[in-house]
Amino acid sequence: MTSTTADPTATPTRRGPATSRAWAWTGVAAGALGVAAIQASMATSTDWEKVAGDPVAILEDAATKQSAFLVFHVLATLTVVLLPVFAAGLRRRLDQQAPAGSLQGMVAATGLVLTAAALLLGSGLDTQFTFAFADTSMIVPESGAFYTDWVATIPWLWLGAGLSALALGVASLRHAAAPRWIGWVSVVLGGLTVLTGISPLQYLSGFVGPIWLLVVALGFALGDRR
Repeated sequence: MTSTTADPTATPTRRGPATSRAWAWTGVAAGALGVAAIQASMATSTDWEKVAGDPVAILEDAATKQSAFLVFHVLATLTVVLLPVFAAGLRRRLDQQAPAGSLQGMVAATGLVLTAAALLLGSGLDTQFTFAFADTSMIVPESGAFYTDWVATIPWLWLGAGLSALALGVASLRHAAAPRWIGWVSVVLGGLTVLTGISPLQYLSGFVGPIWLLVVALGFALGDRR
């Protein structure tokens, strides 16, 4: 009968716990909701050719879009709830592969949290105005006009997501912390999001940021093998 003994000099191996991809699917949902929230915000836009410079006319036009404002609120706030979850998962995913002390995971997560904050603020006046549209006599016309500008601008500020995308791109291409195609998509779309976000037409980042999030989250959910 042969006996075996463990080699005392052997280094024990540790297998990391299997992690769920629920965080990635959360990002897919956040991206889809982000795209939908932008579309809903566009649906609340007033007809500037008819009402420009007339706060009373702007208020009356906005009052006809009460349902669109309500839909926008739900979509935007759901995105706010989901973004930090994806941000935490993305940081964990990058930290697993990036060098010790690397900042990419933290920067990627922080950018998405900033985006969630912009969406939270962008939907923050909804309670004050949306229900009041049922009786416009309750609203000061100038305030109502300002609210339409608020919804058409603040929730579109996805600059933070562009920062996240660039951090992910660096982590992927320099440290192989994610599939290379995700890195290239992040560099291209993230760069475009940042450029539009720092320009005077900063709201245009809202067109690109949610698309980046949706594509990359799908990549992690379906194509990432770690």
